Amino acid sequence: METYQWAGWVTFYKFMELLRTIKEGEIYPGLDSKNEKENKYRKAVRGVVLDDEDKVGLIFVARHNYYKLPGGGAEGSESDEDALKRECLEEIGCNVKVMQEIGKVFEHRDKINLDQESFCYLAKVVGEKGKTNLVDYEITDRFETVWVDIGKAIELVKTSKPGLDTYDGPFIIIRDEIFINKAKEILK
Repeated sequence: METYQWAGWVTFYKFMELLRTIKEGEIYPGLDSKNEKENKYRKAVRGVVLDDEDKVGLIFVARHNYYKLPGGGAEGSESDEDALKRECLEEIGCNVKVMQEIGKVFEHRDKINLDQESFCYLAKVVGEKGKTNLVDYEITDRFETVWVDIGKAIELVKTSKPGLDTYDGPFIIIRDEIFINKAKEILK
């Protein structure tokens, strides 16, 4: 996503296709719109990353028993491309080149007062796959990188069964299945 400035003070963004809005009540009936506080906004980037064999890089979150795409929060004024490159290097040990936009998903996680907007891109591994550089919570959650064909990636994400000890897992599964399915359409 490109950022533009006008008159030096107004920032606006190039629009990316909204693929879905996920509301808390779809996942946790009875919790939707129960918060009375304004939610904090978080911008994140995700990648459907393909290697030289057109295998998709996924992360298995072993502690909570689900699969997810690499990605995370954009830091400061970091561009989407720079954020995705950083996240992929950290989480799946790869340098990547962003190929094109896939779309965005908006999540209302009211229980934790968070509105998250995830921008997803199709990317390609550049060079060799290396070692991950995980942060503490990713180590605790036992992140493991797997490379599978796109059909298997959809199946793994869709059939993930996160434990009851994770609030975020169900949001991630819905979001990432949408992104991988859209990537499959683009790649046809």
